[in-house]
Formats: sequence, structure tokens, C-alpha cells
Amino acid sequence: MISTAYAMGGNQGTPGAAAGGFGDWSFIIMMVVIFGIFYFLMIRPQQKKQKELKALLDNLAYGDTVMTTGGIHGKISGLAEAVITLEIADKVRIKIARSAIGAVIQKAGSPAPSPATKP
Repeated sequence: MISTAYAMGGNQGTPGAAAGGFGDWSFIIMMVVIFGIFYFLMIRPQQKKQKELKALLDNLAYGDTVMTTGGIHGKISGLAEAVITLEIADKVRIKIARSAIGAVIQKAGSPAPSPATKP
């Protein structure tokens, strides 16, 4: 009786038998598709953003007006490899890490942005 049950059961001991023999390949293809989605939606944009930030930090110069990641605005008055001196007011200077620069507001020598006019 047991041998008849095994004979009727077909090939149940092998993986992928329920999917018609394509179970292993469909899993691999699905994992590749999921990785592709993660790469194009998360990993690639983050790498691009990091490259832009590195270029921004490498091109800092004396006199640039910058904003730190903490929101402090100031003018660069000293540059070192890892430390930048910002002048945030007359005769008030602070030293911050180069990696703490979040954005360049105005490059040195470029005209000041005009204030927004209110209607």
C-alpha cells in the first residue's frame, strides 16, 4: 500500500517539482530583479550624491560662504586638510571638520545673490 502511494505521488522529493521544474530558476531571476530595483532606486543615487559631496568638499576655497550640516552660515577664513575655519561674525571664528560642510552658498568672487522681492 505504501509503495502505491509513492508511485502516485510523482516526483515530490525534488525541489521545484511543484513549479514544473523552473522553481530554482524563477527564484534566481526574482532575486536578480529585486537586486536591480534596489540598485537603481537606492544604491546608485546614494553613490552619486556621495561623489557630488566629495567634489564640493575638494573645491572649497578661501572666501566661500558655506553652510554647515548643523545650519551655521559663515565665510571660510582658513583651510586645512581636515579642519576648516569659518568666520561667522566679525572677529568670531570657529573650527569645524571639513566633512561638516553641507552646502556652498556663494563661491568667492561671484556676485552676491539678489534678495527676493516680496509682492
